[in-house]
Amino acid sequence: MNKVWLITGASSGFGRAIAEAALADGDVVVGAARRPEALDDLVAAHPDQVEALRLDVSDTAAAEAAVRDVVARHGRIDVLVNNAGRTHVGAFEETGEDELRALFDVHVFGPAALVRAVLPSMRERRSGAIVQMSSMGGQLSFAGFSAYSGTKFALEGMSEALADEVAEFGVKVLIVEPGAFRTSLFETDRAGVSADSGVYGKVSTTRGLVAGGDGTQPGDPAKAAALILAALQADRTPLRLPLGDDGVTAVLGHLDQVREDIAAWEKDARATAFDS
Repeated sequence: MNKVWLITGASSGFGRAIAEAALADGDVVVGAARRPEALDDLVAAHPDQVEALRLDVSDTAAAEAAVRDVVARHGRIDVLVNNAGRTHVGAFEETGEDELRALFDVHVFGPAALVRAVLPSMRERRSGAIVQMSSMGGQLSFAGFSAYSGTKFALEGMSEALADEVAEFGVKVLIVEPGAFRTSLFETDRAGVSADSGVYGKVSTTRGLVAGGDGTQPGDPAKAAALILAALQADRTPLRLPLGDDGVTAVLGHLDQVREDIAAWEKDARATAFDS
């Protein structure tokens, strides 16, 4: 049976690539975007397979109605892809509360609302998959990405618990951790930037990398999408899927560093119980 996908941020980048891969498999795609007209060409090319849905994921109150509408028309949602997002660059000290809350709305509270909305029907059918588009920044971070990584760390922590909760109901959870892929994430008008005092030189370097990185990223979103579909179809879908040579290298290197830090203090850290 062909699947029904609900993909947020479907108008470009990974969302668009995943939608196209699903369509090539003969599946039905409901593409959600703040500007659904950006999907007009995809709808025109696949009128029987694609629907465009206006949805701002930061409007958490709209999630349940959107899911209910899709299920009413298609009978089910087989795969939810929480892909909508944006980057943000700024020093921890210089990122304001409003900026931080807005980023959490898009990357954490919005996806959480959609997951809550799709789970009852997935549990009832004992089938389904939830794809959480994170980042290698959901496993590690560096100067300038405290806010962005904070949201992705939160998404990953919630998703790891979610995977443990829903496995008995036949629902899969896949956390995707891309490195640098040629999406619109670094486009000037999409990249959030906090005010720069010039105090933090490493953050200024990161700003330059982001500003000059658009269009030169090595990763191919179409190849990433194909691998995501393959991971979902595997008998043993991984919980985490880092993508890109840079992403895999960065995540593995970070895990090695974490192990090294723990090992250096392991003996003393273990010896912190009450004396018997």
